[in-house]
Amino acid sequence: MDEGYVLVIGSAGMNVKGRAQTDTLQWEMPNPGSVRHSVGGVARNIAENLARLEVETILLTAVGDDPEGRHVLQYCEANGVNCQHARVVAGARTGTYLALLKPGGDLLVAISDFDVMHAVDSDYLRSHEKLLADAEMVVIDATLSEEALATLFELADRHHVRVCADPTTPALAGRLCPYIPQLHLLTPNASETAALCGLIGEVYDHESSINAARQLVSLGAYIAVVTMGDKGLAYADGSGGGFIRAVRTNVVDATGAGDALTGAVIFGLLNAVPLDEAMRLGVTAASLTLQTSETVLPNLSQELLYDRLAV
Repeated sequence: MDEGYVLVIGSAGMNVKGRAQTDTLQWEMPNPGSVRHSVGGVARNIAENLARLEVETILLTAVGDDPEGRHVLQYCEANGVNCQHARVVAGARTGTYLALLKPGGDLLVAISDFDVMHAVDSDYLRSHEKLLADAEMVVIDATLSEEALATLFELADRHHVRVCADPTTPALAGRLCPYIPQLHLLTPNASETAALCGLIGEVYDHESSINAARQLVSLGAYIAVVTMGDKGLAYADGSGGGFIRAVRTNVVDATGAGDALTGAVIFGLLNAVPLDEAMRLGVTAASLTLQTSETVLPNLSQELLYDRLAV
């Protein structure tokens, strides 16, 4: 992509990640392990991945007027994400994602507190209509309210802008159901597909994931990607679909791997690479991110992606 920018709209906040030392947790008492803090939020993570891949990126989000919010915005700006239009909400808490990880780095359970995202409302989006109208592409997560989503898709239709969506969690994914026909790209994981308009059948293997991706395309999505963790991903568009196996990886921390995948796939689409190649870029970015304790790979680059490109 030689010009233009991507407008990313959604959550930004702090991650607090506790990693247990053993598989056997003792409930209702302290357990040995490690605790790390990092900057997070699904939309913000995608934005940083895009910025590290040299895509001009603007983030619309809301944070509290607190030390955490200031840190989030300063960190994003330092890493190439334009946050000058972010909303700072007096008296609000900056969003926090609290995760308990297994010793191997996979998620055990998490609590997500992003009430501040109510400030990304219809008025806020309309006040930035020009940014949306001029964007090469818009990327959203599902922390946006139903009111905000309705406004966003109204504006995107008015200005003929492509919208990509990450469903974020099974609890939030259903918010996207009315807008599947307006999505250029949709990237649910296996558990999120069930929340997308009553997709029938459990997604658990190669065949069922391809079927789920095809169902999402039949519902109107231009491109659908169903991620399957360590199994890989299925994808489909109007011309067919396929499956890309995951890269064998020593997992350090699974947080952010799905956001890296979404960001790299979008990078591929922006640069008009073949769909299969865009998917392999996504799988590669996820694999590299799994191998770091950071939420976004600090040394992510176009060169690294193509050097390690999944076969």
